Parts: sequence; structure tokens; C-alpha cells
Amino acid sequence: MFLVIRIRGRTGVKKGISDTMDMLRLNRISHAVLIDENDSYKGMLQKAKDYITWGEVDVETLSKIISKRGRLVGDVHISDEYLQENTDYKSIEELANALIDGEVKAQDVGMKPVFRFHPPRKGYKGIRKPVTEGGSLGYRGEDINDLALRMA
Repeated sequence: MFLVIRIRGRTGVKKGISDTMDMLRLNRISHAVLIDENDSYKGMLQKAKDYITWGEVDVETLSKIISKRGRLVGDVHISDEYLQENTDYKSIEELANALIDGEVKAQDVGMKPVFRFHPPRKGYKGIRKPVTEGGSLGYRGEDINDLALRMA
């Protein structure tokens, strides 16, 4: 499961790339979504690589993100009590495991698909260069967990 975060804004974005980011539900800077690792999504990520960053999220980071930034419809925080009463999961950690394993989607438990993050503490390294050149854009693998925790 990939965590995808939008880093750059809309100014000067070509229509095809803008449409791709709309399909990914990345409408604003510092918004993040969870997507499956399949060929269709990988193509979309490659198309929008100059405006986003992504990587494989781990269970610990995802559970922290859900507990701090996960919202239900009506802008209500997700809690263990809500999950016990309304879903088959007893805790946020169980839900995070199920999301990563692909057993359930965020919308199936009533969670909004987009996480609204703050800008990262200590800032980005650079928003115009890829990670391989010392910037913040593109594929970053396991390092997405560090960035997500700085933004949550």
C-alpha cells in the first residue's frame, strides 16, 4: 500500500497531470491518500511525479496517521470505541493492518479517503527536485513514513 502526498500546488500544471491528481483525490497541498500497488496507480504516480511524493507505508505509521488525522463524515475523529461499535475491528492498529493487507478500503469503515496534513516540521528539502537529487518529489520508499510523521 502506497501513501501519496501532494507537495506542489496547481499553478502551471498541465491539464492531463491535473486530471490525474484529481483522480487520486489530491486536490490541495499537504493532502495524502492511500492507494493500492497496481499497474494503473503506478502509471498515475509516474505521470504526476513532479508534484507528489509516495512510498510504502508501514503499520505503525498508518495507525498513528489514522488516530491523529483520520476523519469520519462530519469531521469526527476516528476512535477505538467507534471501530468496536460500528465495524469488525477492535482497534486502530487492526484497521491499519487490514488496510495495508488490502482486506478493506477506508470508505468501507466510514473513513474519509483523504488525510489533511500540516506542512512538515523542519520543512521540505526542496520542492522542485526528485528525492534522488536531494529534493522531496517522487518515489521515496520507506522514507515516506518519516515524512508522514513530521506532517501528522
